[in-house]
Amino acid sequence: MYRSRLDGKLDDVTLEFLSSISDDSAIAQYDILGSQAHTLMLLENKIINKQEAAKILHALEKLKENIPEKSEAEDIHELIESLVIKNAGKEAGGKMHTARSRNDQVALDIRMKIRDDINMTCFCLNQIIETLVDLAEKNKHVMMPLYTHMQQAQIGLFSHFLLAYADALFRDLDRFYVAYGRVNESPLGAGPVGGTSIPIDRHSTAKMLGFKGLVENSIDATTSRDFVAEYLSNAAILMTNLSRMAEDFIIWSTSEFSFIELSDRFTSSSSVMPQKKNPDVLELVRGKTSQVIGYQTAVLSSLKGLPSGYNRDLQQVKVSIWPTSKIIISSLLVVNSLLKTMQVNEKKLRQAIDGGYSISLDIAEALVRKGIPFRNAHKVVGNLVQIASHSKKSLLAMSVDEMKTVSSDNEINAKELHDIIQSTTPESSLDTRKSQGSAGKYEQQRMIDNRKRKVQAYAIGTNKRTNEVRGALDVLHNNVMSLDKSKS
Repeated sequence: MYRSRLDGKLDDVTLEFLSSISDDSAIAQYDILGSQAHTLMLLENKIINKQEAAKILHALEKLKENIPEKSEAEDIHELIESLVIKNAGKEAGGKMHTARSRNDQVALDIRMKIRDDINMTCFCLNQIIETLVDLAEKNKHVMMPLYTHMQQAQIGLFSHFLLAYADALFRDLDRFYVAYGRVNESPLGAGPVGGTSIPIDRHSTAKMLGFKGLVENSIDATTSRDFVAEYLSNAAILMTNLSRMAEDFIIWSTSEFSFIELSDRFTSSSSVMPQKKNPDVLELVRGKTSQVIGYQTAVLSSLKGLPSGYNRDLQQVKVSIWPTSKIIISSLLVVNSLLKTMQVNEKKLRQAIDGGYSISLDIAEALVRKGIPFRNAHKVVGNLVQIASHSKKSLLAMSVDEMKTVSSDNEINAKELHDIIQSTTPESSLDTRKSQGSAGKYEQQRMIDNRKRKVQAYAIGTNKRTNEVRGALDVLHNNVMSLDKSKS
């Protein structure tokens, strides 16, 4: 169809190599919507007449329900145009592509697809954050060891751990939410690279399709895919955060830890070992994270060496977007369901605390409050832990005489040190922790209430954006149907 300058048809191998039809199903409906808006704009500006517009729009509307899966067309744009010409006739259908190029078409379709995917991702992110916050509220009194280097570090609360991931996902949500504004700009009407001499109205098509503005410069509009790279970058960071969470839950669901138990719905068994309960869902989150990082790298590698103007390399960008969207949305949905059914083993968490030395820093800080320099306090408590560890006993089980070996050269006597240790418990640790954002007991509800308000604000904003686009497309559909009825 587009080979006016060239002799003959493409051979089958070359066509298969060039064609993106198999990758374009994700944007077929967007291409039809963009073509409908473009046709109405051509009519508004008297570039085509009402009868021609009605024939084109009728043909496009019929295609919404029946786009062939196989074709000799190079891409979805050629396929749709050829089918419109076949249905509406060349005199009318042949005018649909006036003042437009596949270059601005595909940029439009990708932006519309990513725009919807961002809204869906924001919705799913908000859901999983809300679940984490609800779980935090239910577990705000459940104590647990906090880790650095996979070694027990301090006493904490399970709510604090959950809020940590909620906050990381809030940043992911914000990245997508802000990126939406850069995606939600229309490139339609930019033409192949330098615009058109035909008197079109780019703002009209942008408004019909629910865009907030234009990608104004025609070279930028058709060439740039930085918005794709940004979307994939945000997706890679999101999946990395989900993968970190998955790793924690995989470790904690082992027999050795047993801090949590996953629902049978999100685990699998072994083909030969009947006792197995494998956290396959979480393992796949880790594996799919690698895929998304790979897609991001592929796009950046494609973009880094391209000259200005459209190049066919950009066709390969699409194959990284669609699976990325599918992975991040499905991962958010399944992890959210997993969280809702996960059981927390409070007894095991407490046993882990009692079997370690996580109150060591609290003892050191109690000495600091007595006026002892922190470095001296650090040395005293460190020596005590060494003695207790060698003796295989807890700090609370140590005698006054044992404490004399570490307190003789310091500003505190053994009896006073013993009293401080006896009064320092996991409960007192969480009572005395007051710094903002800490794992202290009194910080939990404040942070939970704050996150609940943020969830609500993002939900309102995401719903508003979704409804704005839906409203614009509803108006577009009504205008198309109105013209279609007038034709009949």
